[in-house]
Amino acid sequence: MSLAEGDRTPHRTAGVDPLAGLRRPGDPPVDVYLTGTVFLDIIFTGLDSAPVRGTESWARGMGSSPGGVANMATALARLGLRTSLAAAFGDDHYGEYCWDALESGEGIDLTGSRRVGGWHSPVTVSMAYEDERTMVSHGHEAPVDLAPVPAHPPRARAAVAALAPGVRAPWIAEAARAGTRVFGDVGWDDTGAWDLDALPDLEHCEAFLPNAAEAMRYTRTDCPRAAARALADRVPLAVVTLGSQGAYAVDGRSGETADVPAIAVDALDPTGAGDVFVAGFVTGTLAGWPLADRLAFAGLTAALSVQEFGGSLSAPGWTEVAAWWRRVRAYTRTSARSAHGHDPQALRRYAFLEDLVPEVPATAWPLRRAVPTIGFGRSA
Repeated sequence: MSLAEGDRTPHRTAGVDPLAGLRRPGDPPVDVYLTGTVFLDIIFTGLDSAPVRGTESWARGMGSSPGGVANMATALARLGLRTSLAAAFGDDHYGEYCWDALESGEGIDLTGSRRVGGWHSPVTVSMAYEDERTMVSHGHEAPVDLAPVPAHPPRARAAVAALAPGVRAPWIAEAARAGTRVFGDVGWDDTGAWDLDALPDLEHCEAFLPNAAEAMRYTRTDCPRAAARALADRVPLAVVTLGSQGAYAVDGRSGETADVPAIAVDALDPTGAGDVFVAGFVTGTLAGWPLADRLAFAGLTAALSVQEFGGSLSAPGWTEVAAWWRRVRAYTRTSARSAHGHDPQALRRYAFLEDLVPEVPATAWPLRRAVPTIGFGRSA
């Protein structure tokens, strides 16, 4: 089966290794390790409104791709990080497709993953409309005796851990003790308790990256920036995403703060944007960039992602980052607001990209990625 409709070649990162100057003999073989559930995502876009009960809606666009934890893994790999994913894959066609797309298409290490016989892949159908999305998912837990997490996580520079209330994952503590820098992600607390003490693995995290709504509920504050300051008393680095307002971070060790506004874009689908933000921030952190640059890069990658539909489908690589920077760099050389509504002074915030991005040929903007679709035969 093909990886892409109209394009049979794997995605590449334009040869950029953001950690090239930092790699030394004896370093961990993995840059980022993560584990979780892989879904097959089927995404419908171009809906004029939310589906109405009792009617049929036609979407102008559709795509399919690995989703769930695969969104984060793909985003990290496309930014040039050596990414290892431990997950269970069904032995159905959906599981085969997701495995092939991640391993062959993205170069993600699946050594810690396994195929589960007789288990069908979880599926999510996502419908995007009016800058919103509605999702329906179906799946069953993988058999406990075939859980995907290895007995011991691999040596890695960093790990992204999904924290859940009342759940302790032993691999997180083990990774932290081995020197792995743990970045804690979190979802909505369905228990309604919003208790930081109920996140037992938070103590092992170097950074915690909730969105504004989550951060304010966990800290009982009414301001996301106040929430970030409160979280910095619990973790070394607190990063709160503010949606269209950007992101705010507090380094609890040094007291440094960073407040970076978002880039205005025409959003098509927000699916996976939070995962892309985390991937961008992890990349900048491992590369040793200043805090504000890390926030800016994470926000940029997330902004680029929402201009395409899907989670892993839309994750940008260095080619997309370079194309964006080459296009807007001209705006920074004028004092007038660009025809595209960008403030040249604000765009100068991204000048640090100049020495990072690869040379890419002139191309139309925004870039359009081929759409992975299940069912095409291989080219002769």
